[in-house]
Amino acid sequence: MQHKLDAFARLLTIMDELREQCPWDRKQTLQSLRNLTIEETYELADAILDEDLDEIKEEVGDLMLHMVFYAKIADEKGAFDIADALNAICDKLIKRHPHIYGDVTAEDEEAVKKNWEQLKLREGKKSVLAGVPRSLPAMVKAYRMQEKTKQVGFEWENKEQVWEKVEEEMAEFRETMQDDMPAEKKEEEFGDVLFSLINYARFEGIDPETALERINQKFKRRFEYIESNAPKALTEMSLAEMDALWNAAKR
Repeated sequence: MQHKLDAFARLLTIMDELREQCPWDRKQTLQSLRNLTIEETYELADAILDEDLDEIKEEVGDLMLHMVFYAKIADEKGAFDIADALNAICDKLIKRHPHIYGDVTAEDEEAVKKNWEQLKLREGKKSVLAGVPRSLPAMVKAYRMQEKTKQVGFEWENKEQVWEKVEEEMAEFRETMQDDMPAEKKEEEFGDVLFSLINYARFEGIDPETALERINQKFKRRFEYIESNAPKALTEMSLAEMDALWNAAKR
């Protein structure tokens, strides 16, 4: 434990030194760091998808630096410091885990999730969806909203019902495929199809965001194979010629 505390103290010391001595670090604000933090978060997400533990270690460090940076700026403003932030999350974890630190019983993961959502409502949250960030990617947001509303009983009974909903939404989307149908209506019905498919994936234990990203990577590898093995410029090739290379990439 001590070596972990020493490492964290070292980071805090370096942060203080950089904030005092480095022109770039002195210039940063909460707002200027925001996009950089988002980029670092996606880099960590890529490393996790690749199961690259060395890269995960590096990205965890990068994100930890950002958290310390935000706390340092807040400390300068007299708002809070890193100790306040850490104590706040410790207090929240203890409060949100009464089955560990209290006398509540939770037999499985689902019971823990339900307790968590009920506690948040009792703490003053106006909606179970209040904690879903507005800027989340749409697919992740849909999945999280479905997970959260499930905790208060807003849920299908079985996956067969969910698949029926998928088919219903597909039929409604097909009906909009008429030339005189407004584009907004087509978009809405297509969104319904995606939302219902995400719901079905959840029932099957599939993370739709990860599933789509793996397909993105597969598509990228195969198309780059076409680019690398094309006998002439792609713009001069027929679709059949490119499709033959695509099938070769699959093999």
